[in-house]
Amino acid sequence: MSRPSAPTPGERVADPFVHEALLYEGVVGFLDGTMKFIYEGFSLDEPTIVAATPTNVKLLRERLGAFAEGVEFLDMTEAGRNPGRIIPWVLCRFMDQHPGRRVRIVAQTVWPERTAEEYPACLQHEAMVNVALSGRDVTLLCPYDLARLDQKRIDDAHRTHPVMVDDNGRYPSGTYDPYGAVDAGNVPLSEPPAGATTMRFELESLVDVRRRVAEAGLDAELVADRIVDLQSAVNELATNSIQHGGGSGTLRTWYDERRVVCEVRDFGHLTDPMIGRLRPPHGRGRGLVMVHFLADLVQRHTSTTGTTTRIHVLR
Repeated sequence: MSRPSAPTPGERVADPFVHEALLYEGVVGFLDGTMKFIYEGFSLDEPTIVAATPTNVKLLRERLGAFAEGVEFLDMTEAGRNPGRIIPWVLCRFMDQHPGRRVRIVAQTVWPERTAEEYPACLQHEAMVNVALSGRDVTLLCPYDLARLDQKRIDDAHRTHPVMVDDNGRYPSGTYDPYGAVDAGNVPLSEPPAGATTMRFELESLVDVRRRVAEAGLDAELVADRIVDLQSAVNELATNSIQHGGGSGTLRTWYDERRVVCEVRDFGHLTDPMIGRLRPPHGRGRGLVMVHFLADLVQRHTSTTGTTTRIHVLR
């Protein structure tokens, strides 16, 4: 991740973007913290969205009563199932719907049911938000359940959020380190299962890549639309490997009872983790951001020896 330049001596830096972690316990703690945040938005006439688990969305709808009509609600377990979708398709989408206005967002990215496979992408997302939204007129509150999340996830909340909110009030994090969190989320991926199919590809074999992906989808009995989505996502990755990853790559495919997985390996080294996290100015756009849009999970590990990107599509 490219680091922002340091301010000159005496320069005051006031970033309008506010990124807070709400550390709460139980239903009462969640409602106390989020309701205060939402009502403050009402008083400031700031458009507000709550993107959270279905349980927490229901709690807030019921507690707000008639005032719920003034809030947009989103099931984050669907919209943000792939953490790579959250910046472009949840946060930026809402901001773009309200040009010229400051907005207020409750965004629950980390919940107890998040899998170990998903978590590194969650960690990187929470860190990269600080770069992606710097300078934007938005206040972002991210709830973390102290009673149900392990200590590592709570510690990581301190690393990725400059401001913490709990029963003691609002205070700066003492361990805020978003760049370190991005590095910590760049973990090697496990080896594919023994039954995975493998093929090398170059520019001339992109047709074979799409065919192999379609075969994997058909074998897993994916619906036709999701097979097309999977082909499109893998084609973007393979094309990127040819253009920026040494001219060739390796495709591996497999599936189990839950998902179809396609993995692309090449010799490129991604030094900017923001790649694929922001939408182009017009429409959905193309390229790696589309991979995040189409996949249910994107895992990536990159180093000086190469990059591995693994996309999951649920069956």
